[in-house]
Order: sequence, then C-alpha cells, then structure tokens
Amino acid sequence: MQIGYSWLRKTRYGFPKQLMIIAGLIALPITMRLEKVAKGETIPGQHAPKPAIIPAPAPKPDARIVRLRSFFAKLRCPVAYLAQDFVEAADDNQLDWRLLPSISVVESGGGKAARNNNIFGWNNGNQLFPTLRAGINQVAFKLGKSSLYRDRDSAGKLRIYNPDENYVHTVMDVMNRISPVVNLESMRRIVRRQNEFVYVAD
Repeated sequence: MQIGYSWLRKTRYGFPKQLMIIAGLIALPITMRLEKVAKGETIPGQHAPKPAIIPAPAPKPDARIVRLRSFFAKLRCPVAYLAQDFVEAADDNQLDWRLLPSISVVESGGGKAARNNNIFGWNNGNQLFPTLRAGINQVAFKLGKSSLYRDRDSAGKLRIYNPDENYVHTVMDVMNRISPVVNLESMRRIVRRQNEFVYVAD
C-alpha cells in the first residue's frame, strides 16, 4: 500500500511537471508563429502574402455622350448608338459637340430619312459615304478644318452650310434642346438606371 501511495505521489507531482515542460517546448514555436502571422511577418518557408489588388474606380462617363444618347433615344433616332462618335468627331475638329447631331436631326431625322449613309444632307444629300461613321468624320473635318468653314462660330458655319436664315435658327434650336450649355462639367449629374448611365439636368 505504501509503495502504491509513494508512486502516486511521484506521478501526481513529478510527472505533470515534466509534461508541462514538454508541452511548453512544443507550444513555443506555434506561439511564435502565430505572433508573426498577427504582425504580418513572413514565416520561413512561406511565401510573402500578395498585396490586395484594389480595382481602380470606373471612369465617369462623358456627360455629353450620355445626354446626346438620351436625346436621340427620345426622338427614336437610328443614330443614337453613334453618340460617342459624334462627340469624338467634334472634339477632334474643334466643333461644338451639339452641332453635327443637330444638323443630322434637321436633315434626316437623326438617320430616319438618310440615304447613301448621308445623315447631314451633305452636297444636297447626293454625297455617298461608305458608313455612317465615315460620314460623321468627313463632315466634321470639313466643318472644322476646311478653309470655307474654319475660324467661324456655329452660326457662321451654318450660314455657309445652308444660306436660308431660318435654317440657322432651326439647327440652333435643336442644339439648345440637346443642351442649353456647351460645357456640361459644371452642371452634370449622371445617375445609373437599369444598367445604363442617364444624364439628369440639375
């Protein structure tokens, strides 16, 4: 009985101490590893974590394109899908971005009555263009860069385009319906509706 009690005392007090030391030695590397992970340090044998890639915010749409597309859509003009081409051609040739779209609305209903891909009535409607885009770019170039039209404001260009004084007022009226101002930056408010951007006047 005494031997059993003595053995029990040894195991009760001696063995658990040894066990605690062994457990501590085993737990030490794990604890150090967890501290490194918490601090974001690289652990030997482990690759450094890749930095999170934050996508750049999507660029805001050009308010002129949004406004022009909306305007054409309200009139059910077939050229609505070319809104960006109109704006880019205007920028490339230093034109008011509303000029060509307005001429197209007056001359062909925005493509409804166009023939020969000529939505501008260019050369009395007899000019043949290979595509609608080609027509936009060629007429924009003529109005912006040719000696006949260059260095004139929109009204001056329109007087040469069609000498009828009513024509100037008609086209200018459409320009103002597209937008009362040339620069939309200061007044633009664009909202997203059903997967498309829509221009909303303030």
